[in-house]
Amino acid sequence: MKLTTENLSERVDHVYDVIVVGGGAGGLSAGIYLQRYLLSSLIIDKGKARSSWMQELHNYVGLPTDTPGRKLLKQGKEDYVSLGGDFLNAFVEEVIDEGETFAVKVKIGRQNSTYQTFRTKYVIAGSGIIDYLPELENMKNVFDYAGYNMHVCLICDGYEMADQRVGVFGNSEGSLEVAFSLGWFTPYITLFTQGLFDVSDEFRQKLKEHGYLLVEKSINQFVGEKHQMTGVKLADGEIVNLDAGLISMGSKYHADYLKGINLEFQGNNIVTDKMARTSHPRIFAIGDLKVGLNQVVIAAADGALAATQIWRDIRRATGAKRWEANIK
Repeated sequence: MKLTTENLSERVDHVYDVIVVGGGAGGLSAGIYLQRYLLSSLIIDKGKARSSWMQELHNYVGLPTDTPGRKLLKQGKEDYVSLGGDFLNAFVEEVIDEGETFAVKVKIGRQNSTYQTFRTKYVIAGSGIIDYLPELENMKNVFDYAGYNMHVCLICDGYEMADQRVGVFGNSEGSLEVAFSLGWFTPYITLFTQGLFDVSDEFRQKLKEHGYLLVEKSINQFVGEKHQMTGVKLADGEIVNLDAGLISMGSKYHADYLKGINLEFQGNNIVTDKMARTSHPRIFAIGDLKVGLNQVVIAAADGALAATQIWRDIRRATGAKRWEANIK
């Protein structure tokens, strides 16, 4: 059931088996499996999943290569709700460990917001990340190309850049190291600092040895048409011609609601076991939040693993149903 401010009262006193934070591919996959296991679940989604602005999903087996991320998410949500799962568009502000249950505090609506607390036995954190993009005066100019031939994932899209002239956009020297992995696919690489940081002599020498170009001037705008970026216009008016771009500026991890719980991290990623269980036995992390590859297909698999492990936990604790009429 899709929850709204009008029907929230029906769920105020309900204790869910699982609340899933995030309605991306991982969260929807988890929800679908939870409902198949006859558990009660609620997906709370803030909107704007990372995959929603991916124009073509090329790494999801069985789907046409031009399938947009938003279509995958739409179908996943419909499948989940059809199985009896609850879905709420809201922002999770905090998860509080109460012992046997968690209190999940949410904010509903950006304006004239209302607040609600739900309770659950397990939490699956699938709220993902969002990539930092080059900050220009006209950000619409960036979004004209991001998700098209302006890529954010080398693992996903490296093959699309094979033998192309690629611009790599970073916000630190370390972020530009991705160029040397990109070099497996193409040697025609230009690195852009956007005037944000200085580059060491050692790094310059390494670039020289590989034949890569370095541009340290500020960027005025991207140029191109019909969502295909063809180059960069620098602040001094110079045009650098390109065939594609790779943005390597880090990401915002949406996990602040878990800060009150002592979880094990590796950098910004949450450490889990092979079934996506975190260092807290009743909190699971899936998709881009956990240590591993940032892939839609892997997030979906993580959701299935987490849901299955939770079902195993609950099944072992409560036991199978008995046919009372045949018990003597």
